[in-house]
Amino acid sequence: MIKDWLAAFRLRTLPLALSSIIMGGFLAYWQQHFSWGIFGLSVLTTIFLQVLSNLANDYGDSVHGADSAEREGPQRAVQSGAISAAAMKKAMVLFAALSLLSGLTLLYVAFPDHLLYVLVFLGIGLLSIYAAITYTSGNNPYGYLGLGDISVFLFFGLVGVLGSYFLHTRTFDWINVLPAAACGLLATGVLNVNNIRDIESDKKAGKKSIPVRIGRVMAVKYHLSLLMVAVLLSLIFVFLTYQSPSQFLWLLMLPLLVINVKAVSQKKESAQLDPYLKQLAMSTLLYVVLFGVGLLF
Repeated sequence: MIKDWLAAFRLRTLPLALSSIIMGGFLAYWQQHFSWGIFGLSVLTTIFLQVLSNLANDYGDSVHGADSAEREGPQRAVQSGAISAAAMKKAMVLFAALSLLSGLTLLYVAFPDHLLYVLVFLGIGLLSIYAAITYTSGNNPYGYLGLGDISVFLFFGLVGVLGSYFLHTRTFDWINVLPAAACGLLATGVLNVNNIRDIESDKKAGKKSIPVRIGRVMAVKYHLSLLMVAVLLSLIFVFLTYQSPSQFLWLLMLPLLVINVKAVSQKKESAQLDPYLKQLAMSTLLYVVLFGVGLLF
């Protein structure tokens, strides 16, 4: 039973979810405004939100038929019968509560004397919980309308990076939009690989993801564009803030992006694409670490 729940948590998605928080922390440290307490609570809240999102995705896709027996990706808990739909709904409520509790604690630590900031971030947090639940769950899940890419770009990029940076510094710097957008684009790339893999089962379930809407050939070109723009934005940031050659350290991970694009382009069997979800997620985390380390030295 524990094994089934761990599988449903989809822990392999956590490195991608944490990438934006780590990037925000690096940028704050770069500006000499960093708190380990804020960072730790940000990580904890993000983990709860990501697990909530994974559980809701498992439940929603099973209810709406996207996780049928014909699906090529890893088997989901509700669809396989390993976890009942009722138990999954209870787990979703639990992790929504944990996300809220952790988030409130984070806001108390970050803004003990500023009610307006607390209210603004509380609104963002509640919106994050709502977005996590309604991606594939509910009567009109936005993931089935092809809006998942926008959501991932915003929450795994702009909101995650700029929000975590603000928690540390209480300031906004427009230059940080560049690495924030880069993180969002790379995360969207991971979702796009997932959607290319599931294109046939999504068609049958009525899930109108971007690859379903534009076809596999254009989806591969879209994928290349996402990764190329992420690289371009990162280069612009380095040129605008240049202080040391170490800021180009993140370029070491470029071959991994080339490998990913090549695999997405050439591997036609859906099952063959699954390893490249994890590969791109880990590449994104490596990008963030190299990018951050390059800033500090």
